[in-house]
Amino acid sequence: MDKEKQILDYIKMNPYISQQELSSKVGLSRPTVANYIASLTRRGEIKGRAYILREESSIICIGGANIDRIARSNQKVNFHSSNPVKINESCGGAARNVAENLSRLRCNTSIMTCVGDDKEGNWILNEIKRQGVDVSQVWVLPTERTGIFTTLLDITGESVVSMDDMHIYEQMTTSMFEEKWSYIVSSRAVFLDTNIPKECISYLIKRCADEQIPVYMDPTSAAKTRKLPLRLDGVELLLPNRVEAEVLADMKIDSIEDCQLACEKIRERGVKKVIITLGDQGAYYSSSEECGHLPSFLTDIVDTTGVGDAFSSCAIYGTMNNESLYSACQSGLAGAALALQTEQSICTSLRPEKIFEAIQEYSR
Repeated sequence: MDKEKQILDYIKMNPYISQQELSSKVGLSRPTVANYIASLTRRGEIKGRAYILREESSIICIGGANIDRIARSNQKVNFHSSNPVKINESCGGAARNVAENLSRLRCNTSIMTCVGDDKEGNWILNEIKRQGVDVSQVWVLPTERTGIFTTLLDITGESVVSMDDMHIYEQMTTSMFEEKWSYIVSSRAVFLDTNIPKECISYLIKRCADEQIPVYMDPTSAAKTRKLPLRLDGVELLLPNRVEAEVLADMKIDSIEDCQLACEKIRERGVKKVIITLGDQGAYYSSSEECGHLPSFLTDIVDTTGVGDAFSSCAIYGTMNNESLYSACQSGLAGAALALQTEQSICTSLRPEKIFEAIQEYSR
C-alpha cells in the first residue's frame, strides 16, 4: 500500500491524529508526512482543521429488500425428513444489505425498492432508516406481500437449500423508474441487483450509461443472472460468484485459468471490471489494467449469510474511493471475513478502520 493511502486511511480512523503519530505509523519523517498532507489538502481529499475528510458522495441501491429467515441445523441435514432447527429472522435483500453496509462504511446512501404495506415491510423500512439510509424513494404497495427469503444452513454454517418469495418485485415497471429518474441522476453511482424485472434492469443500465453514471452490479443468483442484457456497457464493476460467472461467460469454471477466460468473456459484453468470488478460494479480479487471484482471509465461519453482500459493499467502497481493483478486491475479502464471524445478515462491526486493520493483519 502506498504511503499517501496509508496516511489517508489513518486520518479516516482518527481525524485528530497528529503528524508525529502519522510519522511513527507509516515510517516517514514528520516533514515528509506534512508534505503528503499538504498535497491531499490541495486535491480536496481532506480539508480544514483536524483533517476533515471530503464528504462522501451518494450511491443509490436499487433492488431487493426483504425478510431473511435462516433455519440453522445443529446436526447433519437429512433430506426428505424433519430436521430440528433454530430459526432467526432479520432484514435482508441484496440492495438493502449493500445499502446498510455502505452506510456503515460512511457513504451517503439511499435505497429504491418496494415492500408491502404489512408488518414485515414496516420493520424493514424502520431498520433501514435506523442505519442512516434514505428510504424516501421506496414504493409501499398495499396489495402485495413483502418479499421473504428462506435458507437452511447445515452444521458448518453452509447453505443447503434456499427459497425466495419475491413476487412483489414483478410489480415494478420502467415507468416507475422513469418517474424517479431525477433522483437517480443526482447520485454519484448506482448499485443494482437482479431482483427487479428484466426490462427494468435493461432500462437502468442503458439510461445510466447514457448519463455516464457508473453502475455496480451483483447478479444475486444463477437464475436471475439470465435477466441481464447481452450488452452491459456502463457497468463499472460486476460481482458474480463462480456459478453466476459461468452463466455470464457461458462456460464451466474449474480453475483460476478458467476465471481469467471467463472474465475476458464477460468484459467483452461491455463491463469495465469484474470480480468473481470463489468462496473459500478467495476471488479473481480483472480489468483492462490488472488481473489476478487473491486467496480468502482465514477466519472462523459462523454463518455464510450476507457474506457476498459484505464483499460487494467493501469492493464497491474501494472502487468509489479510486483504489486499484487489486486493493478493492482486498477490501472485499476483508469485509467477507468480518461477515463470516456473525450470525446476522449484516456485520455490525463493518467500518473503514476495521477493513484497514483486517487487510494489515492479513498482509503480515
